Amino acid sequence: MKPIKAPMTSRRTITGLLLGAAALLSVATTPLVAATDDDSFFTHLHTDKAMANVTVSPGRAGPVEIAIQLETTDEAPLTAKAVSVTLVESQTGRKLAPVEASRDGEDSWHVKVAQLTPGRWMLGLGISISEADHVSIESPILIK
Repeated sequence: MKPIKAPMTSRRTITGLLLGAAALLSVATTPLVAATDDDSFFTHLHTDKAMANVTVSPGRAGPVEIAIQLETTDEAPLTAKAVSVTLVESQTGRKLAPVEASRDGEDSWHVKVAQLTPGRWMLGLGISISEADHVSIESPILIK
């Protein structure tokens, strides 16, 4: 005897599949910088020597704090000698003075920026791994 499927079971399965596909599409089309519920931005930057997880909080005009976590390409904590942050407003080319980050831990750094205006900015990190080894990476961010 064949089991009879209730019509609701098939409808639930199709609905579940559609919701799953929509969730995957939203993740696949997420920009490099994504806003979170607390109005912060997160971006992941990487090169062949280093990776950085960067959170800009809050992601709106005014004073912001930038938290940086450094990793090797194997996702192990990366201990750097120094980290600097540069911010360039994309539309006008206005460049803020580079700011030296303060160390929070073995692989954690932070910077406070007095005033950012709304718009697109290019965030750059200068990472000094050793006296002879330096890495530069950048990513666009959007300030509301």
